[in-house]
Amino acid sequence: MNVVEFVIAFIILIILPYVGLYKLFEKAGVAGWKALIPIYNIYVMILLSGRPKWWILLMFIPGVDVLVGIGITIDFIKSYGKLSLREQLAGVVLQFIYLPKWGFDKETKYLGPSATAEFKNKYQKNFVKSSSREWTEAIIFAVVAATLIRTLFIEAYTIPTPSMERSLLVGDFLFVSKVNYGARTPMTPIAFPFAHHTMPIIGTKAYWDGIKLPFYRLPGLSEVKKGDVVVFNYPMEADSPYFRPVDKRENYIKRCQGTPGDTLSLINAQVYVNGKAAPNPPGEQTDYTLTTNGMDVNPQVLADLNVSNYDNVAFPTMTKDAAAKLKSYSNVKAITPNYKPAGIADPLNPVFPAAYPKYKLNQLNKDPDWNVDNYGPIIIPKKGWTIKLDSLTMPLYGRAIEVYEGNKLQIENGKVLINGKEATTYTFKMNYYWMMGDNRHDSLDSRYWGFVPEDHIVGKALFVWMSWDDTASFFSKIRWSRLFMGIH
Repeated sequence: MNVVEFVIAFIILIILPYVGLYKLFEKAGVAGWKALIPIYNIYVMILLSGRPKWWILLMFIPGVDVLVGIGITIDFIKSYGKLSLREQLAGVVLQFIYLPKWGFDKETKYLGPSATAEFKNKYQKNFVKSSSREWTEAIIFAVVAATLIRTLFIEAYTIPTPSMERSLLVGDFLFVSKVNYGARTPMTPIAFPFAHHTMPIIGTKAYWDGIKLPFYRLPGLSEVKKGDVVVFNYPMEADSPYFRPVDKRENYIKRCQGTPGDTLSLINAQVYVNGKAAPNPPGEQTDYTLTTNGMDVNPQVLADLNVSNYDNVAFPTMTKDAAAKLKSYSNVKAITPNYKPAGIADPLNPVFPAAYPKYKLNQLNKDPDWNVDNYGPIIIPKKGWTIKLDSLTMPLYGRAIEVYEGNKLQIENGKVLINGKEATTYTFKMNYYWMMGDNRHDSLDSRYWGFVPEDHIVGKALFVWMSWDDTASFFSKIRWSRLFMGIH
């Protein structure tokens, strides 16, 4: 991650709200350092607001935590005399501006717990409402505020699969910044709050695609760069059986390896961009063949080196550094990476474009002999780039032309028809990216399904705020060393 971008986003989204909270705690006679401890600071806000202590338990219920957290924030800022709807909305959505502003404002003082009857009688005489109306308005306000925050600024994301190991681990909880690349405005505006594409329990669609808005992105700090860890919508869910709108497709997280206009290839799993070897991620790993002299390697040694899948598995997965250390052990005769040889396609595990033969001009055309370790070269489309439509380009770019750019594409007698007219060239309307997992032999990525269009980009992974190891013992489940770890 670019250091300047990380610092700017971290200051805006994390540091400034915490600074404001620090000063507001001090105004209430509470030690400011308590504002800096996650979860505990919410507990203190509950106490200062006069809500029951058990409310802190609600912060551990997914979905409920968002609404309750916003409600606690509203109660908290009410305790400082911020009683108008405008002030409350500002305090929730623009925390990085208004919490520090009120924290350093000499006129802003702690007035007491806003959830108590005494406070309401003294300060909210003009805001008296029935209990049911107050709760209804609070829920509506919380939904609107949370939606704005998730859409425009920052969103939580959990790593569900090992495709990014060992850079990111299963059980890492991330904050994904919408600020870095610019927030994408909603494309499917009518949807159930906090449900991405499927309703929990009942399993029905959580959105209505009767209304679709065009893609638009607000200005951001930068463009997507090579090496960025990016959250994006999975492009293949445009197909059967899902047929989901762009912004309702499943969220994936991978590392950007190629940007618009780049020529990308892999040689023995090493990525080359425009003819130069790309920097390898520090946690990149692959599987190896481990040969010993008959004596097994101590399982604790493998665990200490973070070797994955070593229990009764022929090909353990590890980083290059771990492999080098294992090689130094006397009972290890050889350890070699399991790279697919160049020039031999894998029919059981076909890669793009062989996996999707729809766009061949002639079914006799031979697919490239590419595989997951020796791939390309392939040029990543760039907005404004014009290509000739022939038997070489159509398999590579036909899907982008038809599915991602919304054209009706037909192939008749070796000729290409776009929107009913014969075409020999095509000019791209969008930029595209090439995304790959750091765990090279356990990642479903661009090698299998091709390019990621710019309208699928959700945001940039900023840092890990919590990491939970389901395989560890109860007292070791939290990976303390990964808390607030920046993502590189």
